[in-house]
Amino acid sequence: MRHVEHVMGTVFSFDVRDPVNACEGVAEAVAWLHRVDATFSTYRPDSPVSRLGRGEIGLADCPAEVAEVLGLCEAVARTSEGYFTARPGGRLDPSAIVKGWAVERASRILTRAGAPNHCVNGGGDMWLAGSAAPGRPWRVGVAHPLRAGELAAVVAGTDLAVATSGTAERGPHILDPHTGRPATALASVTLVGASLTMADAYATAAFAMGGAAREWVARLDGVEAFAVTADGGTWRTPGFPLCP
Repeated sequence: MRHVEHVMGTVFSFDVRDPVNACEGVAEAVAWLHRVDATFSTYRPDSPVSRLGRGEIGLADCPAEVAEVLGLCEAVARTSEGYFTARPGGRLDPSAIVKGWAVERASRILTRAGAPNHCVNGGGDMWLAGSAAPGRPWRVGVAHPLRAGELAAVVAGTDLAVATSGTAERGPHILDPHTGRPATALASVTLVGASLTMADAYATAAFAMGGAAREWVARLDGVEAFAVTADGGTWRTPGFPLCP
């Protein structure tokens, strides 16, 4: 079963390889994504996150998920030495972690519904659960940020998170929190690991770091990276699951 949903300002797609209970699981997962959008959207003036950012309400007045996500943001900010922030430009915006976190929860909904083999893609951030077919891993192409229509790499794996930050879709939009200026050293960076929540946030931090990202990712447990630099070069950490 395949399903596409427009939500959170992007496109989410579901590729479920287990036909039993797939419809019910996808419907519940889609409802969850819309709930996340209503809670965390910075484009909706009435969302709890927007109201919290304006100081109209306190954290205790928000759904419990807001405190959970902001706690995760604080942890990533510490791990990344401030290259990740929930307040880019001084404005409360935890979006850089919300999408991966939401996809990961949507995947758990599908598994609980009896569909353990699936791929959920949230605007390019993906969770590959189980396998694509018996004995066959999922394969994911990483778009080349500087060459439209080309792939920079292909990743294969099972139960794997794949998250990319880059300039291909939105231009130079990720700020270096230490300078306040757009990060420009990398064209894209793709992280893989066992948690899409962390891979999504770490990819944002790594992109903001630029040249320092390679050594930083190498120090993280269970996370690997592949990057395309602004001049078209590439690098990867030793354990990145690159397909020939």
